Amino acid sequence: MQLLEERILRDGKVLPGNVLKVGGFLNHLIDNELLDEIGKEISALFSGVEITKILTIEASGIAIACAAAHYLHAPVLFAKKDRTNNINTDCYSAEVKSYTHGNVAHVIVSKQYLNAGDKVLIVDDFLAHGEAIKGLVSLIDQAGAELVGCAIAIEKGFQGGGDALRAQGIRVESLAIIESMSDTGLTFKH
Repeated sequence: MQLLEERILRDGKVLPGNVLKVGGFLNHLIDNELLDEIGKEISALFSGVEITKILTIEASGIAIACAAAHYLHAPVLFAKKDRTNNINTDCYSAEVKSYTHGNVAHVIVSKQYLNAGDKVLIVDDFLAHGEAIKGLVSLIDQAGAELVGCAIAIEKGFQGGGDALRAQGIRVESLAIIESMSDTGLTFKH
């Protein structure tokens, strides 16, 4: 998606450790017009695919999932990273290692909201090593639901997560795939 690539080049910042900061327009301060275009693009990529739920992980994936949901006409369900008092104890759970944060989270989804008949599209802001996606796939599998694919705003192709998921037969559609990244800039795969 050229619009997203241009925005990354203009406003993204490469930080040490292969971290790409896009907080100024995508996952902290959100450019709603860009978000709307991302939602349209995801909808176009999955046009004709039956989707009953869009699944993401809190917090950065929620806005992108909602933008896609607007056009795909499916509800958004997000995996919570912490159990709260207002969620019942009957949950699916999975362990997710965060590359960016350097920690492990136990994500949960209430069994009330994810069911065996669901056809689920995973939506997230980043795909690096694929750990968050693996955790969400585990939740889908635990529910007996069907994964129809993954829509990712930015994939760090050089970190291999997308290739590993595709090798497992999972449909992964990334709007911008970064081929290489360093202090001096980045290049996209086309």
